[in-house]
Amino acid sequence: MVCYVKSVTFDCEDALVVAEFWAAALGSNVDEDSTRDRAWVEAPGWGGPNLWFQRVPERRAAKNRQHFDLRAVGVLQDELDRLVACGARIQSRSEDLVVMTDPEGNEFCVEP
Repeated sequence: MVCYVKSVTFDCEDALVVAEFWAAALGSNVDEDSTRDRAWVEAPGWGGPNLWFQRVPERRAAKNRQHFDLRAVGVLQDELDRLVACGARIQSRSEDLVVMTDPEGNEFCVEP
């Protein structure tokens, strides 16, 4: 028997803010019972892992050791603009990869 990834958990200062960003970025919804202390986003589409967000007392102190790599379905710049409108920031950019951060500074990458 093997395991599967049920959910990916984010430690955050405000679980609801980060959950709302990721729900918008991935085309999903924040669970109606979510609060600033804990929030849940169900995986849209193909059934990947769900996202769980929990408030913790300490602030993020270093670079993420793991991160999401997102693939833009359409035009890359259109997707970057949409993510920025959702609350992301562009951290760095190369020819085929853009490093962004969510509202609490968690890094993720977007590629064409």
